Amino acid sequence: MPHLTTFADATAAYEAAEFVLLGVPFDRTTSFRPGARFGPDAIRAHSWNFESYDLETGIDLGEVPVHDLGNTEEYGSASDMATSVRDLLRPVYADGKVPIVLGGDHACAPPSVEAYPDGAPGLGVLYLDAHLDFRSSYLGDPRSHGCSSRRMLEKVGARNIVVFGVRSVSREEIDDNETIGMSFVTAHEIARDGIQASLQRALNMLKTDRLYVSLDIDAIDPAYAPATGTPEPFGLTPRDVKYILGAVAPRLAGFDIMEVAPDYDRGNTSALAARLVREAIVRSVAARPGH
Repeated sequence: MPHLTTFADATAAYEAAEFVLLGVPFDRTTSFRPGARFGPDAIRAHSWNFESYDLETGIDLGEVPVHDLGNTEEYGSASDMATSVRDLLRPVYADGKVPIVLGGDHACAPPSVEAYPDGAPGLGVLYLDAHLDFRSSYLGDPRSHGCSSRRMLEKVGARNIVVFGVRSVSREEIDDNETIGMSFVTAHEIARDGIQASLQRALNMLKTDRLYVSLDIDAIDPAYAPATGTPEPFGLTPRDVKYILGAVAPRLAGFDIMEVAPDYDRGNTSALAARLVREAIVRSVAARPGH
């Protein structure tokens, strides 16, 4: 059955595609609940539930050229996985396409940013996560999911990444960041100030021409997205993330959804992730001049 390995409506040939999906079935750095390696195909399976026509934008996803590259191989180390993802995505960026990466634990996200070509328009990262992920190394691995924002910062610089929705940090991360200066907006600030004002605050910090959005599904409150490796209460709502994707769409250079571990619910989280992939695509198309 093709829908087990292909995202719905991703029927375009690579050469014609504007958006290119890649699955990374890797969760070897998971530190609490494993299973995110099953995320890519669970997201794909649930994508077939939705109509191709988007009611709000009037865009039919069946008419948008999307290609699904399938999954990477399954790797034993985060370092090998990162090398593979970089090698696969460099030509995607070079060909002017927007990559959409399905994880996998959050260790799968930094190589998606690292593959962005030097010399291309400046790249910023909006990093949606319950956790700061700012350790220099975690459990002996600098490529751990707990180090992912720090690895991205090494590519784009401290001024060009904002962690959004954070509500769980270690003292070590806060102490390190006092000298490094990566910006973050907490979930508590978002609840106090509202999603529009909070996102505008983040975007005011990200002055680059293009934006990469990395979404750890645990940024969303576990009441809505329980199937994840490290669920953390007091999070964002799905509509918050929907609003974010619409706001950043004109600058979207790439997008990932990480940490969907489908065995911990009855499909709720995978369905939400699939819907957010579709949202990123249709909002990007809708944001184009003349649409």
